[in-house]
Order: sequence, then C-alpha cells, then structure tokens
Amino acid sequence: MASIIFFSVVILVYGLANYYIFIRDLQALPFEGLLRIGYIVVFWALALTFVAGRILERVWLGPFSDVLVWIGSFWLGAMLYFFLITLLFDILRLVNAVFHILPPDLNGRLPLLRPWLLSGSILVVFLLLTAGFINAINPHIKTVNIHIQKNAGGLTTLNAVLMSDLHLGTIMSNDRLENIVRKANDLNPDIILLAGDILDEDLAPVIRQNLGYSLKNLEAKLGVFGVMGNHEYIGGSEPAYRYLSGHGVLVLRDSVVKIAESFYLIGREDFQKRQFVGRDRKPLDSLMQSVNTDFPVFVLDHQPFHPDSAARSGVDLMLSGHTHHGQLWPINFITRAIYVVSHGYSKIENMHLFVSNGVGTWGPPIRIGNRPEIVQLKIKFGVE
Repeated sequence: MASIIFFSVVILVYGLANYYIFIRDLQALPFEGLLRIGYIVVFWALALTFVAGRILERVWLGPFSDVLVWIGSFWLGAMLYFFLITLLFDILRLVNAVFHILPPDLNGRLPLLRPWLLSGSILVVFLLLTAGFINAINPHIKTVNIHIQKNAGGLTTLNAVLMSDLHLGTIMSNDRLENIVRKANDLNPDIILLAGDILDEDLAPVIRQNLGYSLKNLEAKLGVFGVMGNHEYIGGSEPAYRYLSGHGVLVLRDSVVKIAESFYLIGREDFQKRQFVGRDRKPLDSLMQSVNTDFPVFVLDHQPFHPDSAARSGVDLMLSGHTHHGQLWPINFITRAIYVVSHGYSKIENMHLFVSNGVGTWGPPIRIGNRPEIVQLKIKFGVE
C-alpha cells in the first residue's frame, strides 16, 4: 500500500508539472495553425514516453522499448528545466504586475516576444541536456585519505574503491560499464565496495545486454562486496541478489564478514526494506554484537540515514550512496535538507563518513552540478 501511494503521488506530480509547462508554453504560440497542433502532439508524446517505455520493458523488451526509455529519460531532465524556466517567467510577470518594473512599451510587445522566449528556452534546455549527458558518461576519480586510529592485524594501509548507484539497465550500456570497470581496476584496489542500486529495477534489460559479464570483470585482491539498494527492492530483491551473486559480487544482507583477519565489513539491507517486503532490517546494534571493536569496523549502507547512530554504535567508517547529490541542479538543495551529509566526506564523533554521489544515473542520463565518481579510499590504520 505504501508503494502504491508513493508511485501514485509521483505520477500525480509528474502529470501536474507537465500540464503546467504545456499550458504556459501553449500561450506563447499562435492560437491557430499547424504549429499549435504539432506542439500539442509532440509535447504529450514526449511526456508519455518514459512511462510507456518502462511499462513496455516489462511485457515486450526490445529496440522500441529502448527508444521510448531513452527519449523519456531525456524528457525527465528537460521537464525539470522547462518547469523552472516557466516558473521564473511567471514570477517575473507577477513581480511586474505589482511593481511595474518593465517599461510600458515592452509590456505592449510581450505577446510578440513570447515565441522568441519559447525558442530561447528550448535552446537553453537543449544545451543543458547536452552538457549534462557528456558529464554523466565521463566519471572522474575522487581520492579520499582516511586515517582510522586502530590497528588492523597485518594491514597498515588499504586501497579501497567505492562505487554506488550504477543503475545497470537500459540506460547503462555495456561500453559505458566497461569504461567504469576499467577505471576501477586501473586503481589496483585491495577491495571494491558497491554501495547499492547496482541494478536499475528491472533485471530483464541487464540480462539482455549481459551487463553481468562486465561487472564480473571487477578485480580486487580481497574481493568485490556489495549491498542492496532501494532499486534492487523495487525490481525484486531475490532475483537481484541471485544475479549479483552469480556475477562476482559478494552481497552482504544484514551480515558481517571479517576480511583478511584485519577489519570487519558490515553490509546492511536497504533502509526501505519494510516498504517493499514488509520486514524490517536488523538493527545495527544487533549486527555489532558479532564484531570485535578492537579491529576497524566498516559499514556499507546504501542510504545515509542516521549516521550519528552508527557512530554511537562504534563504527569507524560508514560508506553510502543513494543521494546522487541531487543529480540535477537544483535538486541538490533538497538532498542537503534531507540528509546530514548529501555528498562527500564528513566526520561524526569518531566515525568517518563518505557519501558518494554515484557513478551512474537514474532517469535522465545527465548530471548537472555534480560529477559522476569512482571513489578511491586510501585508508591508513594505526594509532599515532
């Protein structure tokens, strides 16, 4: 029921946002003629493509569903910026109606300027999407130095690679994934940690493109470990778990492993587990009973909620993703309001926290205002 309510609200907001853009932009066009009719047809075709493509993927996966998903995904990004531009114009109109900031002669010419303003808006959005797409497909390496004031058996240093939110599916092509895998392997990691949302809901596009083959090429001396994110649960947690486990990822589901007799790694189920399967994940305090806190303790948790609780439990390093740091500006202001840390490094009490903004994308294959990242964690152990 919670999922039904959530998706109903999302569809309602999506429909209202599209309707607002449609009505306001329609007023910029001539009242008669083919241009007006063409606008109506094209607008609603674009607005429906993403939903239609995602539904079609479930019943008839193929090139046509791919085209719909790709077009619809770009429309999601375009919709956001068309909405913001339209809202900005409406705010300016309201301010002008109250304070008369525009010259009287310009007010009289506004009806003639509207088509030009609409054309300019389309050009601006096109340039934003183009730049955002180029940014999204070129992840950079972010290096973070961390010193944990504990001895770790025979280890004095650890070269770890953290990646989150790959969202493998229709939008994540094999070439793009191979580039990510190559960049991660080039860092010669001791361990690779995948912080959830490895899959983008439906498993069928992943199987069709055989993305697991590229995923299996990840190489690390101590192994490749991952946790489930909310998108694995949306698409079906058990099939997701079996697929990832069968392609080289050691998926930790509310479980603890001691690695190289040097440090503990706790992998948590997703924060929203109850919403999808009706069962809570295990409390962190319960999982901590299986560890010896004389050794360093890492927690891999997809959503960076309640890091203060993890710090109080004796965790030394918490690694998360999920936020995408908004992915599209200005959504990052929302993620900053929701999470204690929306992106990057922080320290809470004695615990190190890093939240990655992810290496893939959800929805629009674009990033504006942040970079996709593969995180190299250079961890030093030992009391100074």
